[in-house]
Amino acid sequence: MKKKVAHGCVTVNNSLLGMALSVLALFCFLLPIAAVAGDTIHMTYSGFMPPTHAQSKLEAAWCQEVKKRTDGRVKITHYPGQTLTKAAQNYQGVKMGLSDVGCSVLQYTRGRFPLMDFINLPLGYPSGQVSTAIINEVYEKYQPKELDEVKVLYFHAHGPGFIHTKGKAVHKMEDLKGLKIRSHGPTASMIKALGGTPTAFPMNELYQSLQKGVVEGGLYPLESNKGWKMAEVTDYVIACYPTAYSLGFYVAMNKDKWNALSEKDKKIIEEINREWIFKHGRAWEAGAFEGINFLLQSGNSMIGIGPKEAKRWTKAVQPVLQEYVDGNEKKGLPGKEVLGFVKTRLKDNQKGKFTSKYIER
Repeated sequence: MKKKVAHGCVTVNNSLLGMALSVLALFCFLLPIAAVAGDTIHMTYSGFMPPTHAQSKLEAAWCQEVKKRTDGRVKITHYPGQTLTKAAQNYQGVKMGLSDVGCSVLQYTRGRFPLMDFINLPLGYPSGQVSTAIINEVYEKYQPKELDEVKVLYFHAHGPGFIHTKGKAVHKMEDLKGLKIRSHGPTASMIKALGGTPTAFPMNELYQSLQKGVVEGGLYPLESNKGWKMAEVTDYVIACYPTAYSLGFYVAMNKDKWNALSEKDKKIIEEINREWIFKHGRAWEAGAFEGINFLLQSGNSMIGIGPKEAKRWTKAVQPVLQEYVDGNEKKGLPGKEVLGFVKTRLKDNQKGKFTSKYIER
């Protein structure tokens, strides 16, 4: 006969008590495991482009893809249009944890990324896909320590960047004299070398600055004519391809957040990153064609710079290239080697021999 133990008013069956304690112990043992398995890592993504921009939409789509492929283990909320951190503070924000992921322009924090500044040089970048491939190739080949404070996910870069003006057509270098042109870093040096007056401020301020006459022009890719509606406040595009520059965009994650991810989820995110490099490159290409159509529909004119005048421009900007080399060499960085590598890759493209694992064929 089973014994019963009386405790005050409660009578407990010994066998039932043992079974209950065993179940309770098992539950307490499994609870932490279940909690860990069910944990979701939440992150924030700070972008500076407007939510309607094609590149901003790709940022949001990247966040959704991470959530989908990690089965919800990693959820990233996208904050476009500088709603979380300003464009110029984006990198510092990722480093300090104000945002967990961020995308902005390397050039917005001039001097911080001296080796990667090659992408801003007036070297004649032909397309978004080629620019995007080259910037990822350089980072992979040289692994610059200037970006070691964060986990670099990937880079992308726009197609040929040109001078756009309001009210005044530019056919030769002398026409740029006295014109205030919005530009940054090496592109500001380029404008100065060509005779213009560089003025620095973020892209999101350019529309109103042109509208109010604060500046007479800006330096940006064809895509921006529609993506940022710049064709509404300008009249001319000065298409000098031999001195076309590009801008490098980084996508980076806070190191602590990256290290907190499982190896499985890190691998998944790296696979997504490779796919998104292709997507960004293609989007820059599509945006350039849309930008040309939009600017022509808006009544703007594209002014081509002929070979003879283009040679003058190319010669005038050579000090800008040398400035890049000298500045990096003083820091013990292989600026000359990087510049040589990039020039070789651009020549490969001119010869129709450009291939890269960062371009989807």
